[in-house]
Amino acid sequence: MLNLNGITVRLGGRTILDRASAALPPGSRVGLIGRNGAGKSTMVRVIAGMLEPDEGSADMPRGAKIGYIAQEAPSGEKTPFETVLEADVERAKLMELVETDVDPDTLGDAYERLIAIDAYTAPARASRILLGLGFDDEAQNRPLDSFSGGWKMRVALAALLFSQPDLLLLDEPSNHLDLEAVMWLEDFLRDYRATIVVVSHERDFLNNVVDHILHLQNGKITLYAGGYDAFEKQRAERMAQLAAAKANQDIQRAKLQDYVARNSARASTAKQAQSRMKLLAKMQPIAELANDPTLSFGFPDPSELRPPLITLDLADVGYGDTPILKRLNLRIDPDDRIALLGRNGNGKTTLARLLAAQLAPMAGSMAASGKMNVGYFTQYQVEELDTDDTPLEHMTRTMKGASPAAVRAQLGRFGFSGDKATTKVGKLSGGERARLALAIITRDAPHLLILDEPTNHLDVDAREALVQALNAYSGAVILVSHDRHMVELTADRLVLVADGAAKEFDGSLDDYIAMILAGDDTPKADKPKKKDKAAAAAAREAEKAARAAAKDAEAEMARLEKERTAVDRAMFDPATAEPKLAKLSMSDLMKRRAELTDQIAAAEARWVEASETLEREAA
Repeated sequence: MLNLNGITVRLGGRTILDRASAALPPGSRVGLIGRNGAGKSTMVRVIAGMLEPDEGSADMPRGAKIGYIAQEAPSGEKTPFETVLEADVERAKLMELVETDVDPDTLGDAYERLIAIDAYTAPARASRILLGLGFDDEAQNRPLDSFSGGWKMRVALAALLFSQPDLLLLDEPSNHLDLEAVMWLEDFLRDYRATIVVVSHERDFLNNVVDHILHLQNGKITLYAGGYDAFEKQRAERMAQLAAAKANQDIQRAKLQDYVARNSARASTAKQAQSRMKLLAKMQPIAELANDPTLSFGFPDPSELRPPLITLDLADVGYGDTPILKRLNLRIDPDDRIALLGRNGNGKTTLARLLAAQLAPMAGSMAASGKMNVGYFTQYQVEELDTDDTPLEHMTRTMKGASPAAVRAQLGRFGFSGDKATTKVGKLSGGERARLALAIITRDAPHLLILDEPTNHLDVDAREALVQALNAYSGAVILVSHDRHMVELTADRLVLVADGAAKEFDGSLDDYIAMILAGDDTPKADKPKKKDKAAAAAAREAEKAARAAAKDAEAEMARLEKERTAVDRAMFDPATAEPKLAKLSMSDLMKRRAELTDQIAAAEARWVEASETLEREAA
């Protein structure tokens, strides 16, 4: 069991953890979650013994082994296989001992211990872990320095998993992994028999791996049973209770203040007024549920262009004289939402760079609309932001000739208003820097948005806000992401990049996951049935009409939901209501809410009907 007892950590004059306490059951798999900057990594470092808290302690049973990935990736001439084997320090020492010692008793004890820890199956176990994380036999035996930083971090993860600690600490382990490696890691962790504490912002990963959620907010931690969906349901209930409690308290406070104001000057009621003043002073205010600017994403809608935006015709693309992808045939229309699937190294980023016109075709052709603007997001853009400049300076420099108001408006779409716009980038969190990079690449209202792993620095709530913003955006989207939740909610076309090609995947994301878990890297889909030209044209028109109907229904639902939220606010807190709603009586508000609920249901029915039509046409 891991006990967190009143942990307080202060850094730079700021309290990060404030008497945080929780008792984690033995053998539990715990997801540590919280907003960016809440202190999750600080808590992990305290548990790992790398940071001494100002108060409190993290207690484990005596002799328990804690495993945590170091910040620096392994490097040198050793191979990934050798590095992973050496992670089991006891085995490595014993293996060296039996090679050098001649004392029979010492050797006997060493061999007995090697058998006890199953040391002779270790090479096979190390190889399986590396294979699961994407290293084939050849890669397992290459020098570490031949790999990029992301692949070196995979080696560090493999070494940690191989060492089998009693408490496994993982801080965002999926950041350097592709979807296939994430699925393998999930499977590995589900079978892990010791205690796990994992920091993750991926909803599906948490649902599939953990059995408890440890939520960190305002320096405090709360333990919930179940995965992320169970936590979110419980949190919503607590927020509703909090809102109701605050409303009741505000009413009570107003009554007390009114009584004090009316009765303080009268001798007959002065004592009662003083008593109520003391009661007011003792009343602890319930925190208001403030809007969080870090959840702000607003992609400007582009001007309309005639389809297609891009057409690839037997195009080859690669680097130097070496093609990575060959004979590409792909059409992208203004309303397409495409997710690129495939293992890291198969060419997803190469295809993205071709579509962004950063690479030219080596053979074949690529035709693109001359008026098309493309916004291309990569992690490199986040890393290359000047830490000494402010968001306002960055945006002013990239929006040359734009008015200060236009620059501020674009920053405001992504939550950079007021002091945030003039804060040095070096003082922004990773999630804030990602939002700034997105603000910069969308400044010209791109017709095509290409996002290569946009969620790496975003927490769960920010990812959900990004999903909603993408669904509200009217341009085309090409998405590369290992976040299944985002892919499922934003993409309606899947393109598999594998074996030097990029082809439409005939199936759902669930089908792709099932294929990967079954050990297949290439789909075995049946060949599509041939249709005559007239039938094919009719099918395309039906699909186009259904897409338009679904899009209109989505927009209508979003508008109606927004209005219903405003009505709810007017019913709950009239002081903050919109002027037109503030004039209505409670009965009129209730009537309007019922009308909106019926309209939302009707719009949802139209969306379902259009979606079913799309599914039939795709079949």
